[in-house]
Amino acid sequence: MPTENSADKQVFARRESEVRSYCRSFDTVFTSASGSEMTDANGKTYIDFLAGCSSLNYGHNDPDMKAALIEHIQNDGIAHGLDMYTDAKAAFLESFEKHILEPRGMDHKVMMVGPTGTNAVEAALKLARKVTGRTNVIAFTNGFHGMTLGSLSLTGNAGKRDGGGVSLGDVTHLPYEGSMGDVDTLKLAEEMLDNPSSGIDAPAAFIFEPVQGEGGLNAASKEWMQGIAKLAKKHGAKLILDDIQAGLGRTGTFFSFEEYDVEPDMIPLAKSLSGMGLPFAALLLKPELDVWSPAEHNGTFRGNTHAFVTARVAIEKFWTDDAFKNEIAEKAQVLEDHLTTLAGMVPGAKLKGRGMMRGVDVGTGELAGDICARAFEKGLIIETSGANDEVVKVLAPLTTPEQTFVKGLNILLDAAQDVLGATNKIAAE
Repeated sequence: MPTENSADKQVFARRESEVRSYCRSFDTVFTSASGSEMTDANGKTYIDFLAGCSSLNYGHNDPDMKAALIEHIQNDGIAHGLDMYTDAKAAFLESFEKHILEPRGMDHKVMMVGPTGTNAVEAALKLARKVTGRTNVIAFTNGFHGMTLGSLSLTGNAGKRDGGGVSLGDVTHLPYEGSMGDVDTLKLAEEMLDNPSSGIDAPAAFIFEPVQGEGGLNAASKEWMQGIAKLAKKHGAKLILDDIQAGLGRTGTFFSFEEYDVEPDMIPLAKSLSGMGLPFAALLLKPELDVWSPAEHNGTFRGNTHAFVTARVAIEKFWTDDAFKNEIAEKAQVLEDHLTTLAGMVPGAKLKGRGMMRGVDVGTGELAGDICARAFEKGLIIETSGANDEVVKVLAPLTTPEQTFVKGLNILLDAAQDVLGATNKIAAE
């Protein structure tokens, strides 16, 4: 087994940009991963509750996806085809149509975009503005939609927005549900948009995350989502539901809005769409919105052929019946039970999110960061989220074996107890 030494990490400090971030919290060199565990150069194994920020909903190196990809490569399958027709793309689209769209009564077209979520959001913005002839878009506080300039204009985080270096216009930010305490933010939005003197220009689209990932696991209610959908329709705007982090099973169903009776015009997808961490993003759009001219929106990597192979396997392995959905529901209950215990350890703490996209608001970013840091020392990879990083956020692979899942949750509870015990001791002194 190789041994980590200082030289292993010197190259990162010497050559990698200062913009690197996750490595600062997880300061070790990872060398292998399988299922829900990652191993570093010292041979230490960690339980992964980050899962590529929900890019690995099916875990690391799923054996069936891996075998299909290896077979494809060994048989000289197409590696890159721009947006040409390939057998791999056809197989993916047929599987997606049969097992995802048709059972849900969805007639959306699939638009291949660049390889990351922000590319799908950019395409949705461009299309909404094209079909409506309007420029303004309604986004919501604490939302995160990507780091390219169009997506960044939708994103609420000041630190991220400052990095754009230019003014970020043509977007109106309204308060997300629950962001103003007891204020009815749906009613507020209605009153603002109905008032011709509110200063809000007629919107091309409304965009929101059904569960805000980076914004602190704020979960919108059915009533609020339906209200925003009705508001969009009333004002002639398109409804864009960003399911990049909350979708593909993370909240319990393939789409995070399935059981909420809303019909989005467009749905940006990415992260776990490929099944095993390969870059792959797409925009689902209603057929009547598909008014693009050929190559009007394009990109060299619009459609990752290798990802088509693994994405098809993911769909056929996990989404042909309700077995996986039921498994997620069982694990979600285990998660809720443990996080309820964690919340009970911190005065004023609140449980956040839904499904397997859950966390605990512990009040401050300092406390949340200390808990996550201690958890890493004990062998658990977990991060924070929220406007002030105040939420301890669990994004475990949905396929995590129950024994491993409970072990990881117990590590989290032990880490919290260590940190709180030390804090209480200092306070007493």
